[in-house]
Amino acid sequence: MTRPACGLRGTGSAVPERILDNHELERLVDTSDEWITQRTGIKERRIAAEGQSTSDLCIEAGRRALEDAGLRPEDIDLLVIGTVTPDMRVPATACLVQQKLGCTRAAAFDLQAGCTGFVYALDVAAQFLWAGSAKHALVIGAECLSRITNYTDRSSCILFGDAAGAVVLSTDYRFGELLSASIESDGSGYDVMYQTAGGSRTPATPELLAVGAQHLVIRGREVYKFATNKMVELVRREQARNPELPLGVVIPHQMNLRIIEAARERLELPEAAVYVNIQRYGNTSAASIPLALDEARRNGFFKGREGQLVVLCAFGAGLTWGSAGLRW
Repeated sequence: MTRPACGLRGTGSAVPERILDNHELERLVDTSDEWITQRTGIKERRIAAEGQSTSDLCIEAGRRALEDAGLRPEDIDLLVIGTVTPDMRVPATACLVQQKLGCTRAAAFDLQAGCTGFVYALDVAAQFLWAGSAKHALVIGAECLSRITNYTDRSSCILFGDAAGAVVLSTDYRFGELLSASIESDGSGYDVMYQTAGGSRTPATPELLAVGAQHLVIRGREVYKFATNKMVELVRREQARNPELPLGVVIPHQMNLRIIEAARERLELPEAAVYVNIQRYGNTSAASIPLALDEARRNGFFKGREGQLVVLCAFGAGLTWGSAGLRW
């Protein structure tokens, strides 16, 4: 049986209003704008307001994606959210978003795959469409990483921002036909990025919260090497899977500009072939690819790239990684 084709019908994104720039971070930790820019490429990031949550960003991004797609909320059959910062442990943030958006027919659930969360969610949603059990899926990557960032650790607090990005994946698509996708993991790297307190192994207690055990911990050197190698590997794999298409654009997870540039040089790609917005938003984990995708679409970045291969690639905690190839 031939699987039905699917692709993108709409995109949307949302970021908080508050901007935290490098100069403000200079007043929090021993760092400087020059140091942060040289090591990460980041100039500023967005921070959720008090009382603003991951679901709030999801709702705004999802609504924009639905409007762009020309669909009603009740047209959605499936709602999948990739996030490591859900509103709460139970229920899934996707259920809150489903109710507030009015996607009354949609099955809803979260996926937790670190910075690869959106690619995981996209791949899983595609299986439903390819199997014929859904026609329209709303796929969202969203984070409020500021809630688990340690703002006394200069090596990590400079990295993270809050955002959400969404796509409507549909068998009645308008652009970006999804040709291939894959997700993988290596659990031996589980301790490269982790959060100690808050789970069933180490429940959050006043004592643990007092010492910051709820904050994200990152072993940066291991992450750098892993991410650079994976980005090269993932782009080449999608090229090999779709040899009939010229490579037009790579939209990588926005982890670190040095990582992206090192991989781009190894791939021998021009700067114009890789979309980068980390300087304005920082590392937004699962939100970074759909945020960049929506921004690139709306600012005309894809103009003239019809019929070319667009590669999405991500890598994150777990360790996890994944990629997708789209015909634009």
